[in-house]
Amino acid sequence: MKTITVSTRAKTLNVLLKQAQRGGLILRSPEGREFVLAEIDDFNREIELTRKNKKLMKLLDERGRQTKTYTAAEVRAKLGLS
Repeated sequence: MKTITVSTRAKTLNVLLKQAQRGGLILRSPEGREFVLAEIDDFNREIELTRKNKKLMKLLDERGRQTKTYTAAEVRAKLGLS
């Protein structure tokens, strides 16, 4: 992982960093990709708590074993949106 120092002139990013101090953020790009912005100490604690969440871990394991995928057209058809 790479460390980047944020300039004081990066106003929008500094606002997000201040918000992340109060609680982690999920940043979503225009393309829909998601990123986590959290203080490292808080993030480590979040990982620890997440790993202890047996229901979530089971769900993630089940999803990880899924091999079937659907195209957007198939999903629209199944939902009657075509």
